[in-house]
Amino acid sequence: MDSYFNQDDVRQFRPFLSVLFVILTLFGLVFLKMEERRISYEVLKLTREYKKTSEIKKQKEIQLARLIKPQFIESVAKEKLTLKRIAPSQIIHLNPQSAISYTKPEGIR
Repeated sequence: MDSYFNQDDVRQFRPFLSVLFVILTLFGLVFLKMEERRISYEVLKLTREYKKTSEIKKQKEIQLARLIKPQFIESVAKEKLTLKRIAPSQIIHLNPQSAISYTKPEGIR
């Protein structure tokens, strides 16, 4: 039984195969390092984006708190909408017994 490759042929290819294995291993390591570097840059970019977004969110929350503050709403109503604070005589009281009861305006008897 004669094999396709005899033992002498295999011995001649051993140094070539070992060098090929070492080269492929080194290329694999280089590829892994490059991939690691690429992923770390992506993580850095996403971290910066997250910090920026969270800072914008905090600013929006502060802005919302200022806008819904009762003193701010009152000042906008007085200055921009020319509204006035109501007088107690302008309030209409609704009672369950009567349909509508009005309070008398000041100065009228």
